[in-house]
Amino acid sequence: MRKLIPSLLFICLILALHDSTSAQPGKQNQLSLNQAEASHFASLAMKCIRKEYPNKPDHTINDGEDVRSPRAMHPAFYGCFDWHSTVHGHWMLVHLLRLFPAMPEAHEIRGALNANLSAKNIAGEVAYLNQSNRASFERTYGWAWLLKLAEELHDWNDEDGRRWSKNLQPLADALAEKYLAFLPKQNYPIRTGVHPNTAFGLAFALDYARAVGNQKLQSLIIERSRTYFGHDVNYPASWEPGGEDFFSPALMEADLMRRVMNKAEFARWFHRALPGIARDQPEALLQPAIVTDRTDPKLVHLDGLNLSRAWCMRSIAAALPRNDPARRALTRSAAAHAQAALAHVASGNYEGEHWLASFAVYLLTTPAP
Repeated sequence: MRKLIPSLLFICLILALHDSTSAQPGKQNQLSLNQAEASHFASLAMKCIRKEYPNKPDHTINDGEDVRSPRAMHPAFYGCFDWHSTVHGHWMLVHLLRLFPAMPEAHEIRGALNANLSAKNIAGEVAYLNQSNRASFERTYGWAWLLKLAEELHDWNDEDGRRWSKNLQPLADALAEKYLAFLPKQNYPIRTGVHPNTAFGLAFALDYARAVGNQKLQSLIIERSRTYFGHDVNYPASWEPGGEDFFSPALMEADLMRRVMNKAEFARWFHRALPGIARDQPEALLQPAIVTDRTDPKLVHLDGLNLSRAWCMRSIAAALPRNDPARRALTRSAAAHAQAALAHVASGNYEGEHWLASFAVYLLTTPAP
């Protein structure tokens, strides 16, 4: 019972904060993150980035010698049930350290990052990628989160951060090269609500390319984005959500295109692609998804869907004109989605706790429209 008290207090805090913002007209954009919440989210990642089991590796076994433990395969990113979750757990911890350098957990977090993000461990991750039958490993969800971690470290004026950035760079370079090799061969985007979603993989990679000045990667992503999505009209968003989605294919695509296009072009594209948003349609897209069982590892994806929908809606709304009715509809819906999900990040069930905090932090630090 004692272990449940911090989680219950945190849930009450989140509910009080977001009930109050949603109840006040014009306050739907007041999502934010304070140090107490940051500490709680950090504790969830710290519980799992060094927790090797249970584990679900994305691993093709080449021969009898290739049956290895998660830590043997991935000396840096072996925890949090799967590779991509521990990667975005590391991103979240770095992001929180940058926002709240004096947070009580800072020393412990730095110790864990020092241990995991050593040059030796990252060399082991690169060696894994270079083995046979690794071409599709974590493509492109894990690739995108690794580049987001590299982006977070890139310009941080911090002694530890500079060392971790230098250590991580060979892995970031290897994955950037994988994007450059793969995207010209991918004729069709993957429009799914789970890991292989092409729009998500491109969005975070584009953020990284711009941050570090990788013009080759940036140019390719912009060309691919326009080729894949630039001519979309009347997107069938009423078909969403799928039963195990943690992304909205419609909104993730729009969140990518607002990065690719200028504001005037994006507004025109958006109203062609999703013309019903200004009329609060379709309801299936604008109403939060319902989660019936948070102990089920696929059904709990829908908590992540509500969080990622909310961050997409906030960013899309910010890219639309201030008098655009779609902007107001998206802002209202983002608040409803956040309220539906934030209280359940710390559910006590590892199925969601090993990854949802990263989604929550990304949402809460997405600028308001």
